[in-house]
Amino acid sequence: MAALSARALGLCVAEARPLVLAVSALRYLTGVALALPAATAAASFPQVAQGAAAWVLSIFAIYLFNGVTDVAEDQINGSGRPIARGDLDARLAAVVAAGAGCLSLVATAGLPGQMPWIIAGNLVLGYLYSGPPLPLKDTSGGTVAVLCLSGLLSYLAGFTVATAGGGVAAPTALVLFAGVAIGWMVFVGVPAKDLSDIEGDTAAGRRTLGVLIGERMSRQVMVGAAVVLLVAFALAVALARAPLGGVVAALAAGVVAVAAAGLPAARGPEGGAGGGDGGRRRARRPYGAFMGTQHLLHLTAFLSWI
Repeated sequence: MAALSARALGLCVAEARPLVLAVSALRYLTGVALALPAATAAASFPQVAQGAAAWVLSIFAIYLFNGVTDVAEDQINGSGRPIARGDLDARLAAVVAAGAGCLSLVATAGLPGQMPWIIAGNLVLGYLYSGPPLPLKDTSGGTVAVLCLSGLLSYLAGFTVATAGGGVAAPTALVLFAGVAIGWMVFVGVPAKDLSDIEGDTAAGRRTLGVLIGERMSRQVMVGAAVVLLVAFALAVALARAPLGGVVAALAAGVVAVAAAGLPAARGPEGGAGGGDGGRRRARRPYGAFMGTQHLLHLTAFLSWI
């Protein structure tokens, strides 16, 4: 039974997408690192670790619940995640997600008083995104709203723990970084993710960006937004004289990677993914470049400030 439980838990982690959990932890830790100049006293390591556990548990609960509600679309799109392929029971995953959500709230005990509200707010956003009666994931506007708010909460959680909930202003570097990271997630990540899911989203009646404007235009929007974000962020960093030069360089590398992954398929004769598993892998390349850039941006910011 223990072995089965361990396997089920491993499948739940896989369903919740380990790369997403990792970058969620990095968002929180970057909020901690960039907040430290404004902190009167550095937060203790146990408090930072406890806050990270609470935040990642909430994200785990949200993405696992999303997998439960996405099973029909994932099967149409040929997703290899455990629920879609039949290796993980959706009812069990839903129970684990509910338990993880409760644990994320319990994990805020002893942290600054704002943290339970931050975690609760994130859980509410996660339910509104995937749950009935009107899941926000069905529209591009709803998706953008949830991503923006949840992204802000991730940096706010780190800032709150680092400053012990003190009423201090957020440093300019944190504000600029949070802005560009959320912009990258929304304007590059959303169209990148849609590319491989258009067929399933259409069948589910969703009005995502990929469904509304098609794959070819989604790729162009994604690459154009990446370039605009880079230029705007570089100008903002220069004008504010913020010590984020390494992040600008990391973002520039990410823009090149996204463009290289995104533009070639847009020149294809049909502009569609096509080609079964091979077509899905090609359609997922821009998302891989987007996700890799997310990790690089946060690692660069975090390591340059600790």
